[in-house]
Amino acid sequence: MKIYTKKGDTGTTGLIGGTRVAKHSLRIDAYGTVDELNSYIGVVRDYPIADMYKTQLIEIQDRLFTIGSSLASDPSKSKMKIPDLSASDIEQLEKWMDEMDEILPPMKFFVLPGGHHAVSFTHVARCVCRRAERIIFELKEKEFVAEQVLIYMNRLSDYLFVLSRKFSFDFNATEQPWHPRM
Repeated sequence: MKIYTKKGDTGTTGLIGGTRVAKHSLRIDAYGTVDELNSYIGVVRDYPIADMYKTQLIEIQDRLFTIGSSLASDPSKSKMKIPDLSASDIEQLEKWMDEMDEILPPMKFFVLPGGHHAVSFTHVARCVCRRAERIIFELKEKEFVAEQVLIYMNRLSDYLFVLSRKFSFDFNATEQPWHPRM
């Protein structure tokens, strides 16, 4: 199988189900941004972080492929069986956040992203996740999007924020507070 098909040379791409849409369509933007997020999570995973977090991030990357498959499908025409998210996927993110929160000092201020490369890239992933979430919510206003996708993306951005704080803790990096000028 060749990677290139030449079908996209005119600015369209195919969804699962065969529908061709513009490469700049909201659906393509949605799953493209999820793919970008997945790549940033791969960058985070490449840092010397605890194996437990690498395992969590691999599981999250798997769920992001599930979300990408869902978003890449034409909801009215696709007959292909694609994996689904479940409530337990969301509960898992919440459990991981609760476990990290038990160790972390309470937040008393907003923090500026930075302090260590792993922390910074986790914040970048969080921002890309929020952008993907906004695009997916906009898509839902026009077309079908599974409810679990929206909830998972919202919870994932929270997880990435808590993970960035945990990495600051693990790497003994300073959490730089934001002091608004008044």
